[in-house]
Amino acid sequence: MLVEVWSDVICPWCYIGKRRFEAALAQWNGTDEVEIVYRPFQLDPRARAEPTPVADAYARKFGGSQRAAAIMEHLTQAAAEVGLEFHLDRALRANTLDAHRLLAWAEPLGLQSELKERLMHAYFSEGANVADRATLAKLAGEVGLDQEAAAEALISGAFAAEVAAGLARAEELGITAVPTYVFNGAVGVPGAQDPDVFIRVLDRVVARG
Repeated sequence: MLVEVWSDVICPWCYIGKRRFEAALAQWNGTDEVEIVYRPFQLDPRARAEPTPVADAYARKFGGSQRAAAIMEHLTQAAAEVGLEFHLDRALRANTLDAHRLLAWAEPLGLQSELKERLMHAYFSEGANVADRATLAKLAGEVGLDQEAAAEALISGAFAAEVAAGLARAEELGITAVPTYVFNGAVGVPGAQDPDVFIRVLDRVVARG
């Protein structure tokens, strides 16, 4: 079973949803037959490469610093419920195009899931700038990828076409929010659903053959 996950590395519900889906797979028979591939989606494709504090970005988007603080607290609590430690006070909002190119590069190398996890942890917990190419290459190296090759791929502009194709397919599928999970190219599930919801979907996909 192919599960394609459209998400962004700076999307908090994508990280929370990742943990919930992992919890579902841990309870579901047939996990070994599931292949997960991460597809690109940009929450803010016009974001600059120069980072800005998430608190400032949220304040602009949601109508002020007080509202932003409340949202950040809610997200931190939701993350803690699935074992994630968010430090949104240090998170830096930046353009994620290069991060998606690196994930596309890592897919055929068999370490895309590991890289996705590392990028999200770096963003939400460590305050890393996920638009910085040197940082991205270093994080790739930490999950067992060739750091120098990762840096070269980023500099060369490699996998831009693959990312563009993934973004275009999201539009074709009507994906307007993330995370969105697409099972075997047919069954789409939006949102960071609870594990029991994911389990029911997995069972339904198997039953459909």
